[in-house]
Amino acid sequence: MARVQRARAETITPRSESRFINRELSWLAFNERVLALAENPEIPLIERAKFLAIFASNLDEFFQVRVAGLQRQAEDTIPHRSADGLTAENQLAEIHDVVADLSRRHARVFVDVIRPELREQGIEILDWDDLSDDDRRYLNARFEESIFPVLTPLSVDPGHPFPYISDKSLNLGVVVSSPRTGDRRFARVKVPANLDRFWPLPDSQRFVPVEQIIAAHFQRLFTGNVIENHAAFRVTRDADFSVNDEAEDLLDAVRVLARSRDRFGEVIRVEHDGDMSDYTLGVLQRELRVDETHTYEVPGPLDLTGLMALRKLPRPDLQHPRWTPLPPPAFTSSSGTPLDYFDVLRREDVIVHHPYDSYERSVEEFIRQAAADPKVLAIKNTIYRTDERSASVDALIAAAEAGKQVAAIVELTARFDEVNNTRWAEKLEQAQVHVVYGLVGLKTHAKLLLVVREEGSKTRTYCHVGTGNYNAKTAALYEDIGLFTSDPKIGRDLTEIFNHLTGYSEQAPLDELIVAPMHLRNEILVHIAAQARPGGRIVMKMNSLVDPACIDALYAASQAGAQIDLIVRGISCVRPQVPGLSDNIRVRSIVGRFLEHSRVYRFGEGEGAEYFIGSADLMPRNLDKRVEALVPVKHRTLRDRIDEVLDTCLADNQLAWEQHDDAWSRVQPALGDPLVNTHEYLMARALQRSSGIER
Repeated sequence: MARVQRARAETITPRSESRFINRELSWLAFNERVLALAENPEIPLIERAKFLAIFASNLDEFFQVRVAGLQRQAEDTIPHRSADGLTAENQLAEIHDVVADLSRRHARVFVDVIRPELREQGIEILDWDDLSDDDRRYLNARFEESIFPVLTPLSVDPGHPFPYISDKSLNLGVVVSSPRTGDRRFARVKVPANLDRFWPLPDSQRFVPVEQIIAAHFQRLFTGNVIENHAAFRVTRDADFSVNDEAEDLLDAVRVLARSRDRFGEVIRVEHDGDMSDYTLGVLQRELRVDETHTYEVPGPLDLTGLMALRKLPRPDLQHPRWTPLPPPAFTSSSGTPLDYFDVLRREDVIVHHPYDSYERSVEEFIRQAAADPKVLAIKNTIYRTDERSASVDALIAAAEAGKQVAAIVELTARFDEVNNTRWAEKLEQAQVHVVYGLVGLKTHAKLLLVVREEGSKTRTYCHVGTGNYNAKTAALYEDIGLFTSDPKIGRDLTEIFNHLTGYSEQAPLDELIVAPMHLRNEILVHIAAQARPGGRIVMKMNSLVDPACIDALYAASQAGAQIDLIVRGISCVRPQVPGLSDNIRVRSIVGRFLEHSRVYRFGEGEGAEYFIGSADLMPRNLDKRVEALVPVKHRTLRDRIDEVLDTCLADNQLAWEQHDDAWSRVQPALGDPLVNTHEYLMARALQRSSGIER
């Protein structure tokens, strides 16, 4: 395992900066855990290739956002330090060393492990030099038909300036010379993004990297020249733009931002393969204005995100068994058809757990029934990230067209989803939906859905509060929890929140929900402090733990005798099990076929325990710069369901990693212990519930 945390020279105390782990290095440790899944021979082979693709995609975004932000800090005249005391320059230097090691390891896993094992299974990713004459003739024809017409070689000389290199594009740098004059020139060939990354041969079981096919035909592109050498390279640019809060038209401002991201971001990273000459590297570094700290040599093919395409192969033997989310029993009749959700929710609250419970047969069906019900007067929904073809949004449009009051809080500035969200915002507005873009300076990240229904002489509210986005596509892959309820207090709270978001009124006091940025951090600190005693108990599950105030509160609770278990998928800036600081804090991470995404907070044990689920991680951005919401879970049966999730994660010895101080290691089952795989166990429990065992 690569060590991604720096050595420290000081003894850790409750007041020293080193009590916090660096956020960026902790994220790299998370991505290293993803890489370890690709190395795990117990995981099906195509799934391992998928994790290589996920690692690469994760790292791209890390550079686009986090490293880009550090780069701007380093260029600022005002010095910046992280909570653990590192300057931006310190962090960039350490990130470069760690990423260089991980990138080499990532490439070696593909070249030395995954590709040979795929070959053994009849799936080959070949080099051009390995091809038969028949294969080359086939690819020659395909090149002429489908590749050559879309290529645009760009030569660099006094009459042709160095071309713009777009973000995350795969390119070939070519050095050509004239046989008559001997003049040497650099040229760039961009690999069009709409070409397959790995080009299939006729049997659809063998593939060739597209850049090798192009390179084999350079004489078609540079007729009459000598090809001296060539190499593949790739550029990552700053994508962390923000919208001007004073923009007169936010929709137009976001459109401009989305177009600008690829065109104007500074170069943050240059990747190149091992064939690049010093001359070509010098040209790139000079023209792109980067140095060695921005440059990474990769001993293998660049951009392995293309390996995700292997999942389309008809090889179920090399993939996880297909999982189809199941209709939630509480909402399903004995014949398997959906019940009337309003009848169900008048009797009881319901918890759904994706992807074990079907998103379509829970959230989408709820919105569909609300849209079609003549007694429903209004539907209000927050939209942060939704799928390109969203049945939920289509139902909102149908409700508006049926004359219901429909309001949608669309977060236009959800990073990398700006284009999709602006399209939905326009479509919703065309259907007369009341579309609001949230509060100035705050992203609306809360997952809230409110339905107002006329029942007799009164109205009743029905609510859904979740941990994940209203997105059917991600709900099949992301683990998330949602609460359905007709609790009038929660309904009043959601009404107040939506009025605050749409009308910009002062936030009224709430009865049940805890909302950021107003109260959430303080409430979390109060609940932690209440457990700071012998016998105190805290269990938290989240994506990231970064907030210094929350971490210090956990340290204090540990020192007071509380037992604390933290299930943190990604960034963990706390140092667990450091003598005198965090002896009673245990941190683990579950990384597997589903992406752990739910946020769950449990304080205490037994009947007096308090449970919350919601959208917020304990990060400064969530607590200070976003609208977030946590909802209490009160009913015993629903708490039992949440306890099952938490207890399974804490018992896992197949997918779990444990953090000790700043180091992570895989949990190993003790001799004789039953094997617990969180995802397999919860799939089995969903099948049991669906079969009627617990109906």
